[in-house]
Amino acid sequence: MKNSKLSRRLLSTPYAAWITIFILIPLGMVFYYGLTDRTGAFTLQNVLDIMSAEHAKALWYSLGLSLASTLICFLLAYPLAMILAGMKVSQHSFILLIFILPMWMNFLLRTLAWQTLLEKTGVINMLLGFLHLPALNIINTPYAIVLGMVYNFLPFMVLPIYNALAKIDPNVVNAAKDLGAGRVQTFIKITFPLSIGGVISGITMVFIPALTTFVISKLLGGSKILLIGNVIEEEFTQTGNWHLGSGLSIVLMIFIIFNMVISSIFDREGEGTAL
Repeated sequence: MKNSKLSRRLLSTPYAAWITIFILIPLGMVFYYGLTDRTGAFTLQNVLDIMSAEHAKALWYSLGLSLASTLICFLLAYPLAMILAGMKVSQHSFILLIFILPMWMNFLLRTLAWQTLLEKTGVINMLLGFLHLPALNIINTPYAIVLGMVYNFLPFMVLPIYNALAKIDPNVVNAAKDLGAGRVQTFIKITFPLSIGGVISGITMVFIPALTTFVISKLLGGSKILLIGNVIEEEFTQTGNWHLGSGLSIVLMIFIIFNMVISSIFDREGEGTAL
């Protein structure tokens, strides 16, 4: 028994070291800098600075664009997930491969590609000009940021919903139809409630990176639009104020934890995440 416990501890050592080095220590540094000033004295000013006009505007702007992107991803992902769940194994496996193939490319390169496509002299406007159509001027606007978010994070919405739909027993749906339920009634009372775990997981997996991103807004929004992620990034890389950057990061952590708590309540069995 003692040897068994000792072997388990030895096997868990690499994971404990990984968690300590890459999770606990960085989090500890964020909280240390966020809750202290330049002299090392304890303060909440770095966290409360989120209520300043500039930072509050960036936060609410980030929340608005993140919610819009998450909603669009859901509206696009749910029908696609239903189509994939209704296909044969060989068919949906091939389509899923094509769908997640762009994810194998670097995130930054995918965003740069959209910048090239959307800019005023980009590929899209060149094609529109060739066809004598009006130019598409959405680069450096919120629309371009939302487009970039939807493109990059849509697979994270599709896969959990598809996984939840694939687990629904077809006999349950057939029983509802046999009892006289139409397609709309079956969807509202059977399909959607049984897939809510995947929906919540998808919302979490899209909303959190959309809220914290700074690359998409920096490349597709230009310097005209600052999200809270951009503000934090500038505090670390340009201003050099790690205390304020960490304090604002703590505020984002609160939103992330709240989102994860809601996700755990509605998806207790992890139906939307287990593939």
